[in-house]
Amino acid sequence: MTSARAKNGDTVPEPSGDELAAIRRTREELRNKYLVDKQARPASTARGIHHAAFVCKDVEETIRFYQGFLGFPLVELVENRDYTGSSHFFFDLGNRTLLGFFDFPGHGHEPYKETIGALQHMAISVTSEQFERAKSKLDEAGVDYLGPDRGVEDSVYFRDPNGMGIELYREELGKFEGSELL
Repeated sequence: MTSARAKNGDTVPEPSGDELAAIRRTREELRNKYLVDKQARPASTARGIHHAAFVCKDVEETIRFYQGFLGFPLVELVENRDYTGSSHFFFDLGNRTLLGFFDFPGHGHEPYKETIGALQHMAISVTSEQFERAKSKLDEAGVDYLGPDRGVEDSVYFRDPNGMGIELYREELGKFEGSELL
């Protein structure tokens, strides 16, 4: 086992040696067993993600970040139908996709934690112009990010005010590292 630096600066263990070789063998077995060639792959039964909903610590701070800083228009802000006093609000991510948030006043939620079942990061497709503009804004605002400096020329990774990992990815939807997946 070796160690690597996580996005938040912590040192995390990474597999090495026989353990790493076994993980890679298992991944290849899974690819061979489940990954269907694009031409033979059936169409998805879904139309797409309507919205992903996350918990925020502060409604206004979240709006300022996503609308004011990243440029994703706020398109709705209502009371949560499932929890009196809670806000439910949505941003337009383009391509008819919504990003939603809730707040839960009175709940003593712990700070964001990257763990099983939690969001590791959300990759948002942006144009080259938007990518460069966002990097400049991150630099001007003093926001820490990882990105082109680590060999991934088309991505910047940072945390939103709630601790969620965000990746701005200079890639078309349905592609990954230049390969057409869809």
